[in-house]
Amino acid sequence: MISWINGDLVDIWQTNQKFFVLLNCQGLGYQIQILESFFLKLKTNQKFNKNITLWIKHIKKEDSDLLFGFTSKDQKNFFIEILSIRGVGSQISMGILNKFSISEIINAIKTQNKKLICSVPGVGQKMSDRLILELKSKFKSEILIEEEKSKDKLEIKDPEINKMMEDLQLTLQSLNYKNKEIKTILPIIIQEVDLLGKNENNLSFEKLLKLAMHYLDEDSSNITR
Repeated sequence: MISWINGDLVDIWQTNQKFFVLLNCQGLGYQIQILESFFLKLKTNQKFNKNITLWIKHIKKEDSDLLFGFTSKDQKNFFIEILSIRGVGSQISMGILNKFSISEIINAIKTQNKKLICSVPGVGQKMSDRLILELKSKFKSEILIEEEKSKDKLEIKDPEINKMMEDLQLTLQSLNYKNKEIKTILPIIIQEVDLLGKNENNLSFEKLLKLAMHYLDEDSSNITR
C-alpha cells in the first residue's frame, strides 16, 4: 500500500474535471490524480523535473489501481473520511475538496448548509443530507474548535484598533498572564477604547497595556483574598 510518494514531475494534464500529475520515482512513472488548486499552481510554474512529495490514498479495484495525491496529510485524511460515507465515491470526494477548503466544509456541516454542499457536481439533496449527518459525527472536535474560534473573535471594525488589540494579547501572554484571564478582560478594554477614543486624542498601546494589567492584577488580588 502506497502511503506517500516523492518524485520528479514529468507531466501534468486535465481530463474533464480530473487533474493529474505523472511523477518519476526511481525510474517508475506514477499517474496520480490531484486537486485542482495544486494542478493550477503547477500549471503556472511548469518546472519539470521539479521534486514533489504527495500524501497518497491508494484505491485498488478489480481492473485498476488508482492513486490520489494530496499536498497535506490533513487533506488526505479528510478525503478518506468523506470516502467512507455510503454512496460517496472517489470523484465526488475529490469534487468536494476541489470546491472547498477543509474549514469551509466543516463550517457548512456546522451550519447545515445543504445548498453549499449541493453545489458540488454529483451531489443531490439526499446525498447532502447524508454527508452533513455523517460528517457531523466524524468531525465533532473540529466543529467545536471552529465554534470556539468564532466565540473568541472580537468584532472590531477599525483595523488599527484591531491590530492594537492583537498586539495587546500577545504582550500579555508574554508577561505570563493566562489566556482565560486575558479573554475575560478584552471586552472591557474594548469598551474603554471607545471611551478613550471619544474623549482623548492620545490613545496609545502603552495606555491600553497599563489598563489591561490593572484589571488583570485587580482580578488576581480579588481571587487571593
